[in-house]
Amino acid sequence: MTWETVIGLETHVELATKTKIFCGCTTQFGGAPNTHCCPVCTGMPGTLPVLNKRVLEFAVMAGLALNCSITQYGKFDRKNYFYPDLPKAYQISQLYLPIARDGAVPIRTEAGEKTIRIHELHMEEDAGKLVHDPWIDQTRADYNRCGVPLIEIVTEPDFRTADEVIAYLEQLKETLQYLGVSDCKMQEGSLRCDVNLSVRPLGSDQLGTRTEMKNLSSFKAIARAIDYEAKRQIERIQEGGRVIQETRRWDENKDASYAMRSKEDAQDYRYFPEPDIPPIALSEDYLAGLRAGLPELAQAKRDRYQADYGLPEYDCRMITSDRALAAFFEELVALGAPPKQGANWIMGEVLGALSQRAMEPRDMRLTPPTLARIIALVGQGRLNRNTAVKVFEAVFDTDGDVDGYVAAHALEQVNDDGLVRETCARVLAANPQSVADYRGGKDKAFGFLVGQVMRELKGRANPRSVNAALRELLEG
Repeated sequence: MTWETVIGLETHVELATKTKIFCGCTTQFGGAPNTHCCPVCTGMPGTLPVLNKRVLEFAVMAGLALNCSITQYGKFDRKNYFYPDLPKAYQISQLYLPIARDGAVPIRTEAGEKTIRIHELHMEEDAGKLVHDPWIDQTRADYNRCGVPLIEIVTEPDFRTADEVIAYLEQLKETLQYLGVSDCKMQEGSLRCDVNLSVRPLGSDQLGTRTEMKNLSSFKAIARAIDYEAKRQIERIQEGGRVIQETRRWDENKDASYAMRSKEDAQDYRYFPEPDIPPIALSEDYLAGLRAGLPELAQAKRDRYQADYGLPEYDCRMITSDRALAAFFEELVALGAPPKQGANWIMGEVLGALSQRAMEPRDMRLTPPTLARIIALVGQGRLNRNTAVKVFEAVFDTDGDVDGYVAAHALEQVNDDGLVRETCARVLAANPQSVADYRGGKDKAFGFLVGQVMRELKGRANPRSVNAALRELLEG
């Protein structure tokens, strides 16, 4: 029998506000345990939550960008449950009137294009976290994260493969980062995904019993967890057993999942309207203002770069893979750098330097004017490409003075044709065997001779001048 995997996602995204959803505590990541919390976010008796309007704004922006319908009259609800990391024993969330519904996200995989439907997007507060200390065999609660604003984005069960899931999450992450509503750092928990998965015989229209997998901290882990859970469920059914609706935890070290608890349904949480927060009423003018203020998203930039600059699709995708990188490129071009050369430097040297340092584009000190100056010096013939790369490496970490560095290290390219020709003649005289090899048809000998000339001139010669002078002397 051929089986089909059916997957839906619940993605929690921490919003990039400076303060929490219902109080003035900082949302800054880290900090000593229980230092970023107050009576409001820990739910002390007698406290009242007040909605952060920036949270509402970010949630609506995300809904609009994901092609959702925005709920103009909404409210919050209480989701009642007790976990040690949620001190007030309920979570303020949205069940009955989520802020956005019925969205759509187009994705592309090797299998083709597809649209993933968004069931809803709602606002809620985050819980704290438990930290286990194995030395003293104690688990302690850190409430710093309590009240950090979240949006939860729930899809329809439209995924059939891990590739589709990853394509969707990459598209979602890109969109939210371009909006500026979240940094989506999975390593800090800013983007967390729960996978609801079931299997059924291919061709069936009946959904199987689903499980929910948590603790998925990377796209790689998500893909492995999907493959593992689909295989586990199929084997269970084929052996005559049945799949139990439950929440499972993914163990990254064991590359396997295990049961945590039975899976709750909505009625188990005893939702009721949150009495301490008034309803939300959004005017048409409010929505129109946010809609008009949405930034240009990555796909629109890619289309524009292809049309305006004639860049290949691959270049456009690489440059727009990060919002800060795209902004860097646009400023570089505005400063006069040829678009294709700017793209090549970004895709090669810039991304290479960032990768070596495990650094995000937004954190690098190098500025567009500095790189634009390096590109200009190459274009003017004052630096050859290899020397320009050395200059780039020297100034990358400090955004140093390009002209000062070039002058201090005497790196300006030698454009004296007489000096180049004289050096070439001297190298040929010193390497008669290589000359004979070249004239005998060994092309590698020419490369050796070029290298010798460049060494004599300390790498500062114009490669084209060197090539031309050598060929003229060898073939004259």
